[in-house]
Amino acid sequence: MSQTPLFELCRLSVHFGETQAVSELDLHVERGETVAIVGESGSGKSVSVLGALGLLPPGSQVAGTRTFAGRDLGRLSRREWNDLRGGSIGFVFQEPMTSLNPLHTIGKQLRETLRLHQGLRGNAASRRARELLAQVELPRIDELMAAWPHQLSGGQRQRVMIAMAIANEPQLLIADEPTTALDVTVQRQILALLDELRQRLDMGLLLISHDLNLVRRHADRVIVMQQGKQVETGTARAVFETPQAAYTRQLIDAVPSGRPRPLPPQGELLLSASDFSVTFKRPKPLLRPRPPAFVAVEPLSLELRRGETLGVVGESGSGKSTLASALIRLLPSSGEIRFDGQRLDRLGGETLRRQRRALQIVFQDPYSSLSPRMSVADIISEGLRFHHPELTPAVVAERIAEALHDVDLPADCGHRYPHEFSGGQRQRIAIARTLILKPKLLILDEPTSALDRTVQKQLIELLRNVQAKHDLTYLFISHDLAVVRAMAHRILVLKDGKVMEQGDCETLLHSPRTAYTRALIEASSLTG
Repeated sequence: MSQTPLFELCRLSVHFGETQAVSELDLHVERGETVAIVGESGSGKSVSVLGALGLLPPGSQVAGTRTFAGRDLGRLSRREWNDLRGGSIGFVFQEPMTSLNPLHTIGKQLRETLRLHQGLRGNAASRRARELLAQVELPRIDELMAAWPHQLSGGQRQRVMIAMAIANEPQLLIADEPTTALDVTVQRQILALLDELRQRLDMGLLLISHDLNLVRRHADRVIVMQQGKQVETGTARAVFETPQAAYTRQLIDAVPSGRPRPLPPQGELLLSASDFSVTFKRPKPLLRPRPPAFVAVEPLSLELRRGETLGVVGESGSGKSTLASALIRLLPSSGEIRFDGQRLDRLGGETLRRQRRALQIVFQDPYSSLSPRMSVADIISEGLRFHHPELTPAVVAERIAEALHDVDLPADCGHRYPHEFSGGQRQRIAIARTLILKPKLLILDEPTSALDRTVQKQLIELLRNVQAKHDLTYLFISHDLAVVRAMAHRILVLKDGKVMEQGDCETLLHSPRTAYTRALIEASSLTG
């Protein structure tokens, strides 16, 4: 170990007015080393690093000693900061879709980084941009250079962010939740890529994450934070094998556990689909024939019994969400769909609208699916007021209170707004919005993917309790097989719109028939 660490924080504290967000954090990163900061949302992980690098908004106060390559960061001018950030220090942020400019192509954004820090322009900048995309193992580079961020998958956008972060061969790379909400196979690829780049460039890697499986496999040292304080630090092996702090043990134990309640041998069939498929017509080019339609879901059959949970797993682009949306007639499809004894594919107009009361969906990101301009009470009761305009305000208020109680939220939170709640609480609000209509089938589309493990565990227990209380049937979409195992009776595995296999949850996870399913299980580090 060198005498002077590459990056060092001593007694770092961060305040927002009277609120202390980080208290006396000590941290150092050596060249070629991976250090991870772990903890739940709100523990101060990201705030500590953003504060150390002068990226917090005006009004915040940062105290303590901050050095990088021997330089005192507290004494840098604005120009020196601009040269350092994006140059010697690279960043990979949690959500690439909000970090990439939606108004510029990928090529233009890469060239801009090279122009600002290296003065490269024209062909030289384009050539270097292509080299960077090749380094992060992206295919069809010429197409990607001309593509817009929304045209890329989540994993591709994250690789572009990494390419931008390493464009100037930084000495330190900071990766803030770089794999949140990505498929397990893509997560594994992204972390393997970061490891390879760290070794090749001999750079330090500071990894901020709540994913302990990820940290266990990739970090040399770990710092555990809780409510802005450092509660434990040590080598990854020591922290995970012999944790000293109760909070660290709580994080390690917060793996989704338990199993769904047993089902009767022959339950009533609630939903079935036969010869079911989804295709999308491609736009017709001018003066050329229309290209073949895109098959998003190939013909399949499935059954879902009352009170059962069917887990649908697969990578991004496999057709999971398309399948779910088409089953409840939010997308056009072919084939037969039967729900609660009716041919759902033949319904339309007012008849379909009435049936939709029994078919509800909870989306992956509650922050974008909940209106920021509506109070919690208005959000939860909107569907009820639409489908049952005859109800009095008193009855609506009673149903709101009942829905909030079902999801373990206080009855007096109805006047508050979504931004006042944590991610896990917002997801509970989204669930309450569906429960108030007393549905028979609830589609859960990646409901836990962006949540901390401790919050995931709480939400899974909540969903199982709600299912038992209301005799709900779930179609549970996820890329996290640990979560699926805790929730599902049966699993359907999708790849490129095709069913690879389906069957009993435990049987499929212990004896997968296809290489693709085995790869998903291995990438999930699923054991037992």
